[in-house]
Amino acid sequence: MPGSQGFLRQRKANPVAVSRKQSKNAGTDSDKTEKGDVQASPTPAKGEEVVWGKTPDGQVFRVPTTHDVITTILNPSYKKSHLDLLNLGLLGLQLLIFYALPRHVSQVFFFLYFAFWRTAYDAGLGWVLTKQSKKKWIVKEVQRRGWLNAETRPEVRNWIRKQLQDKMGKDYSFDELPIEYNAWLLFRQLVDVILVNDFLSYCMFAFSCFRIPDGLSFGTHVIRWLAGIALIGFNLWVKTEAHDVVKDYGWYWGDCFFQRGNLVFDGVFELAPHPMYSVGYAGYYGLSLISGSYKVLFVSLAAHAAQFAFLIFFENPHIERNYGQKKAIAQRVRIRSNSAGAGPSSSSAGAVPEVADDHGIESSTPAITEGDTATTETDLETETEVEEDVQAVDLGLPNATKPSSTIKLNKQSRHQPQHSIASTMSSNADSIHRQKKRKVLSQHDLLSKYFRRDTITLRNLDVLRATDCMLVLVITYAAAMALVPTLSTRASLVLHFLHALTWVFIHYVGLGQLLRAQSENKFLVRHFLKNYHYPEKDVGQGPIIEAFTNWKAIYNMSMCMTYVSCLGLVWKSYSLPNDWSVGSDLLCHTLGTILVGLHIWATMESYEVLGVFGWFFGDFFMEEFPANLEYTGIYRYLNNPEAMGGAAWFGLALISGSKLVLSLAVVKHLANWWFLTNVENPHMRKLYGESLRKDAGFVKVIKNVASKNAKMWESRADKHVPSELKRVVTEVKGTFDKVLEETEKAVEDFIAKSGPKFSEVMQDTKVLLQQSRERLVITRVANDISEYDPSKYHVSIVPSSNTRTRAFHLGEPITVRWQAPHKHSRKDWIGLYRVGANKPLPMGMWLPVHNEEWDGDVPLGLERTPSQSQEAEYGTVTFKGNTLPWLVGRYEIRYHHDGKYNVMSLDGPLEIYVDKPSETSFQAVHPSLIPLSCKPSTTAPKAASLSALESETGGDEGALGAAAADAGGVGQEQEQEQEDRDPDDFTFWSERQAKRICAAIKQVFDVDYAPEVVVADANLTALANRILASKELLSGRPPNPG
Repeated sequence: MPGSQGFLRQRKANPVAVSRKQSKNAGTDSDKTEKGDVQASPTPAKGEEVVWGKTPDGQVFRVPTTHDVITTILNPSYKKSHLDLLNLGLLGLQLLIFYALPRHVSQVFFFLYFAFWRTAYDAGLGWVLTKQSKKKWIVKEVQRRGWLNAETRPEVRNWIRKQLQDKMGKDYSFDELPIEYNAWLLFRQLVDVILVNDFLSYCMFAFSCFRIPDGLSFGTHVIRWLAGIALIGFNLWVKTEAHDVVKDYGWYWGDCFFQRGNLVFDGVFELAPHPMYSVGYAGYYGLSLISGSYKVLFVSLAAHAAQFAFLIFFENPHIERNYGQKKAIAQRVRIRSNSAGAGPSSSSAGAVPEVADDHGIESSTPAITEGDTATTETDLETETEVEEDVQAVDLGLPNATKPSSTIKLNKQSRHQPQHSIASTMSSNADSIHRQKKRKVLSQHDLLSKYFRRDTITLRNLDVLRATDCMLVLVITYAAAMALVPTLSTRASLVLHFLHALTWVFIHYVGLGQLLRAQSENKFLVRHFLKNYHYPEKDVGQGPIIEAFTNWKAIYNMSMCMTYVSCLGLVWKSYSLPNDWSVGSDLLCHTLGTILVGLHIWATMESYEVLGVFGWFFGDFFMEEFPANLEYTGIYRYLNNPEAMGGAAWFGLALISGSKLVLSLAVVKHLANWWFLTNVENPHMRKLYGESLRKDAGFVKVIKNVASKNAKMWESRADKHVPSELKRVVTEVKGTFDKVLEETEKAVEDFIAKSGPKFSEVMQDTKVLLQQSRERLVITRVANDISEYDPSKYHVSIVPSSNTRTRAFHLGEPITVRWQAPHKHSRKDWIGLYRVGANKPLPMGMWLPVHNEEWDGDVPLGLERTPSQSQEAEYGTVTFKGNTLPWLVGRYEIRYHHDGKYNVMSLDGPLEIYVDKPSETSFQAVHPSLIPLSCKPSTTAPKAASLSALESETGGDEGALGAAAADAGGVGQEQEQEQEDRDPDDFTFWSERQAKRICAAIKQVFDVDYAPEVVVADANLTALANRILASKELLSGRPPNPG
């Protein structure tokens, strides 16, 4: 039975249908209804309540009185329809079967019989009601089959008319009521059959499973029966109270057919959420207690779960469609004080906090027109204090009593719009207006300030964030401790070796790859810039600081875990020698201790020279520090003293005498060598260039000694080697040197010339792979294609209203005209493809030719009688919102036959483009963002904004109206709120909208943002400044700290 959410009582049904008390004049009641065709009806008795209903097409009618199913079926004074007689027959048949069949047979029979009726209820009615709620499928089927048409099916109509009139009262008139109401009454008959048989079949199954459990005391049996009876009584009370609240209209889902009055959900609906689906099934468990059967309990649980599935998949979506109001996921709404009744003395205490602008001037976020003043970079770096005399005006401002004020212009970003001093001092009114137009505090800004993709359980997990990385580590180790079974000594050693080996690879290879990506393209900085929102003044430095902070924590944790895991392996493999004087144990311990000491000394010396900046590889992140090389301390002797850091590992291998520890030391040494060769040295050459020395002091001394010895041996050899042999050796050496030089030059020339070609080939290969993947799709084709003439099908793209060509701005609707024979399939559809692709674009880039005959992507199967007088049929479809591809490129339109992939007509290509700004400045970036954010502007393609606006709201009229009000249209009740809002603020209705804006920004500006970052800004000026700061940050120039 239907239920409703508890919060529905706060929603009002459409005000066009309201309950009214009958006046003395029936005609007066009709005049008081909303505009529409009012159906006449018999005059109700004096004092009787009159309820008005309204059909989807606007027809208003008086709703007759209805009776509940128990009264109509069991009360002998009421006439019985044929369906009522069928219902009574099925109920009687169940009783006869229950008494006729043996107990074990009746259990199986009634279990299957109850499963049938429960499936008919939850699956059957759920499917039918969903189609009726979305597309009015039941009403359309009744119309299509002509059941209520006196001309096409008079016998069926007369039979239905008699069945309904016998059940209804004197105020019912079959001929005068709309088809929606009569279809609902007919649907009620079917619902009564299902509900009553579902209930009785469950009771028969429970009775057939009845038993008295063994081993329970008499008191337990009494408590079991009393609890069962109480649950059944509570069940009956909940159902009765719920029916009194929602009446037959809500009980039989009347709002799927027509609207009727205000639904106020109080009473039992305040007891629990969805009372008719939750506590309203308490009788199931009461009967399970009485029957004493686990079979009944498990069947009750399954049936109750099926009812909740009905609630989730039909009831809740239907309620949301009819009564729900789409809410914005991000919108700046001023936080208002709750102390509305406070007197003048409490006005300041209850005032709404206001946030001063980030740049020292208390004003709203500047619009684009405020950023036209050209200011040099030198001016931006100068603090200017301007004294101006402002006549005090009693506006309730705290500083209005001061005869003069000082305005300090702090250092600002070069891209931030500036206020000229002349405009600041132009007039007292302008000055006070700017003070009044402060940036008001909103809940959206507070959420963006204190919450930044916080991890909730494992949602929003980011392993590049130190806290999340440690969270994963803790969870992994806790799970491993619980799951790893008891191991033998050898297995434990192998496990510790693998554990230590894993951390070696994580520390040197994994973090090394991160550092290399950071060195090449600022990977870590880009990651935090993309995924996390920073205040406008911190965009330049915030991502760098946060990336480096998290890197330091992760690097330190990884280094510690590398050492701890190695020490764990050593501890497991070490055993004290029995006799230190026998064998080499004492020598190994001595040498191992020396190597460990050497490791500690080299590490401390390295840190002494590098400091905390070099220890954490700060030059990979921050470019403000001077790039100077000073070879002091241990670096005077070695270029990479980190290599000596592996001495402790070999020392521990000597001390433990374990081959596993020795293997780990070798792997660690090789991993460190890879890190130095592929990560640190390339970055050092990139950063310091020619100033980087080739040989360290130690290497230089060894080379000098070796050179001197080589010359000495060569001079001695000259005395004994024949001159002819020396000549041959010299010639061969010269030949090899020449060959190597020429080969090196040829390879360098080849790489220089083929590099661009290789890049082009790689790009072409990616495109070909994408197209081949789309072309190799196995598609469905129709078998009756020979019966249709493709020459009679035609599609054409309507040129853009902005460009007058087939070039459409990103997000601009694309209208397509189509022509087809009158007998064309009602399942025909039109798809939007990339040029040459054999697969429609994802996310539903297609539209049915007859949208009203489809339920989402499923055709309803409605048929139309062909007409000989019309040879062709015409129409248009418009791709907009979510049916558009939000990627630039070349596309084409194809007309497909009968829900398959047979192409009957094709038109194209069309181009989707975006306007890229000519320069990287605020004046150029700001206007280019307007058409991407559905903010109306004279410079933006209006059609694109409207398309995006409609797609955000999902086509919902209420939400669309609210979005339009946010975009510019303001009602009287919104005027005050609109005055408080920045004109550059815009509203997000769905995450898909934010994703589209992010994709567009990536295409236009080559800056990648996560949807949460764009949602947190929700302002064109803030977003434009963020893009400018990001471009400057990623360009390699030191970011402006202001």
